[in-house]
Amino acid sequence: MGNPYTVPAIVAVTLATLAIGFYGLKLARTTSDFLVASRVVSPTWNAAAIGGEYLSAASFLGVAGLILKYGVDVLWYPVGFAAGYLALLLFVAAPLRRSGAFTLPDFCEVRLHSPGLRKLATGFVVFIGWLYLVPQLQGAGLTLTTVAGGPYELGALLVGVVVTANVALGGMRAITFVQAFQYWLKLTALAVPAMFLVLHWQADGRPPVTPQEGLTFPAATTVVIEHDATLTYADGSSKEVRPGEELVFQAGDAVPQVSDVDTAHDLDWLLPGNDAGGMFGTYSLILATFLGTMGLPHVLVRFYTNPNGAAARRTTLVVLGLVGLFYFLPTLYGVLGRVYTPQLLMTGETDAVVLLLPTAVLGTGVLGQLLAALVAAGAFAAFLSSSSGLLTSVAGVISTDVLAHASDRGPGQRGSVRDFRMAAMIAGLVPVVLALNVASLDVSQVVGLAFAVAASSFCPLLVLGIWWRRLTDFGAAAGILVGGGAAVGAVLVTILGPPLEGWAAALIAQPAAWTVPLAFAVMVAVSLATRRRTPPDVGTTMLRLHAPESLRL
Repeated sequence: MGNPYTVPAIVAVTLATLAIGFYGLKLARTTSDFLVASRVVSPTWNAAAIGGEYLSAASFLGVAGLILKYGVDVLWYPVGFAAGYLALLLFVAAPLRRSGAFTLPDFCEVRLHSPGLRKLATGFVVFIGWLYLVPQLQGAGLTLTTVAGGPYELGALLVGVVVTANVALGGMRAITFVQAFQYWLKLTALAVPAMFLVLHWQADGRPPVTPQEGLTFPAATTVVIEHDATLTYADGSSKEVRPGEELVFQAGDAVPQVSDVDTAHDLDWLLPGNDAGGMFGTYSLILATFLGTMGLPHVLVRFYTNPNGAAARRTTLVVLGLVGLFYFLPTLYGVLGRVYTPQLLMTGETDAVVLLLPTAVLGTGVLGQLLAALVAAGAFAAFLSSSSGLLTSVAGVISTDVLAHASDRGPGQRGSVRDFRMAAMIAGLVPVVLALNVASLDVSQVVGLAFAVAASSFCPLLVLGIWWRRLTDFGAAAGILVGGGAAVGAVLVTILGPPLEGWAAALIAQPAAWTVPLAFAVMVAVSLATRRRTPPDVGTTMLRLHAPESLRL
């Protein structure tokens, strides 16, 4: 029997999102309201909203799933996701706000006065936004399938439609309220069940001995056993298995319960991997998550909404606290998943560990079902809030750089509210179509690739553009094309290409360790070779970026 509380919880979150969005609609009248909330968002509200949009499907579901699957090797995901705001605070937040730009392409225009570079930046903003939107919709489909038995497509479509409607109707002004509410909902949805799970673990750390009802293999699967264990099948029979043994299951076969795994003493999964490129992959992941944060368009657009540079810095400090508090919880769920839901390692559906843990630990009584429904509601809040921010950033550049150009207003013009709403509809359609065709990818894997592209394109552009006077438009464009293009190529090979092994797999799966230095090196080298193209007003621009607002005339 399914959980009777899950669907009402998901419906309640969806309706609350729409209601808050319609409230924000009353305040959204001008193009500035839609793009940057008229730059009147306080640091506290903005920090909660950033937490809402930043803590995405990868954070809510994917981090726990990866820790369940790979152990300590992927702890750098939550560490890097949180610590990335430190780099933002030190290098980008205040100068970016002082630039007066509305979007990343706007910043390119302000700093380097290049229409060509602006178009290139527009293309990368759209690509990164769509790449990041896909796992949010994937997560929604996975959640609806896992906790309610609904079709994957319905979850992806539901989030896509709700978010597109909210963004198109109210823009940044409306989703600021939505995202702030959803941060606290997500934190509550993980923290409350976690307290019950830890208390139960302390009282009785043994997993249940009966198979989880309804859990089946989605496709024909060959499982290679890694540890001594006992498998209990749906008919009540059991079998002891040994490391290296292979078991073959057909699509639709019930997943056996895995028990008698010595999780207290067999801690190999907590040790760093020693496979080809193991340390390389770790350092590459650190670079991608730490530097990619400052290149994510939907994160950066939030700093345009602050009243001034000082408020942008205060916002970043608060975000560091909120995000750090949150990321402890998915890590805990991943560890508990090794104890209570190891069968997910057999199906490959490790992203579902957060959704399944409450009933796996506490059973299918009222308490377990209520906590499972709360987690499902939090998961939907994660998809809705992150998708809202991403869609707003993509719609912003489409409206100002694509639709404005098509209507002969010229790229960079703010356009009209009608342009923004049309851009939101366009921006929301493409990721929905993509999500319906890439359901099998790990949620955090796709997000990690988006971070790698951002770290290899906009991170060098912002760091050098803000702190190095000699950057030229040719240098910036070359760095984005070479470094960012290499990262995009790695993404396409990972998603569409054949399976790779050894160092080739490490270089492609985690490309930031070579694409980020490549982007910086090309930007510097080409800028030095084209020094005559340094903007003549670079001194004035740098003063604008770095002088406190109180010193300006």
